[in-house]
Amino acid sequence: MDDTTSADRALRLIRQGSTLRWEGDFHNARQLLAALGRRTRHVQHLNALLITTNDYAIRLRRAPDVAAACREAYGPPNGERLIPLRELLGVIGAHQHRKRGIYLAALNARIHPHYGVFAPTRSEYVDLVAAEPLPPTEVAFDLGTGTGVLAAVLLRRGITKVVATDNNPRAVACARENLRGRAEVIEADLFPPGRADLVVCNPPWVPGRVNTMLDTAVYDEDSRMLRGFLRGVGDHLTPDGEAWLVMGIRPQEEMLAEFRAAGLRVLGRTGAVPTHRRARSDETTYLWRLRPSDANPFVEKA
Repeated sequence: MDDTTSADRALRLIRQGSTLRWEGDFHNARQLLAALGRRTRHVQHLNALLITTNDYAIRLRRAPDVAAACREAYGPPNGERLIPLRELLGVIGAHQHRKRGIYLAALNARIHPHYGVFAPTRSEYVDLVAAEPLPPTEVAFDLGTGTGVLAAVLLRRGITKVVATDNNPRAVACARENLRGRAEVIEADLFPPGRADLVVCNPPWVPGRVNTMLDTAVYDEDSRMLRGFLRGVGDHLTPDGEAWLVMGIRPQEEMLAEFRAAGLRVLGRTGAVPTHRRARSDETTYLWRLRPSDANPFVEKA
């Protein structure tokens, strides 16, 4: 495929099962990908436009130097490699974020995300955790910590012991780099040993299928992480402890059903509406305060 290929023809070939190896101008490839994105939302379709790299060099007109970004994402070069352009752009963006950092007012500091780790480019969920009234807390867990940003917020709020977990080795390395020894960071599937006065979790919001490493930060396949957190958190809270779930997109009725199934009651809910210009009406971010049900019936107080 080259600069003469139209988006309609490219999509027609992709839907027939073809992958497209790009041989034209790099910037034109980006424009074609954008045009495909206006015609389809299928990730597999968008990932079918491929760029050839040779030891992470791209021999196309107007191609950027991506060697450093690719080494961070994939490790040492090993000859020719075909990379979906959509993924490659994510690799480039992740490299820039890691180098420059993302400033967060809630921390008055920058967080440096790694490739394959969710970047806090939209700060509503961070602001919610920074502002919600804390229960009496000596120990807090941050599950699925990613960059470590929420653990950093909890430390800034004065919690003396924070344990952060993630099952992604990249996220563990990223959180350790950002937290600089101020919190314990453990590679674990959700819960560390012991109990905490506060357990915070911001799982991926979309119950979709994971296709690439970047998708793991967005999609929670079969709601595995969400349900694992809800069903297990009661065994990891102190008697008066609280669980904070940060979640968006999913309907309230669905969330309440999940809480009932897990034996949890709602203490409260706080929402934050995004202000960026591409925000949709269903993008409100909520912080749900939860506690295991006792003898009282389930009560939704949001």
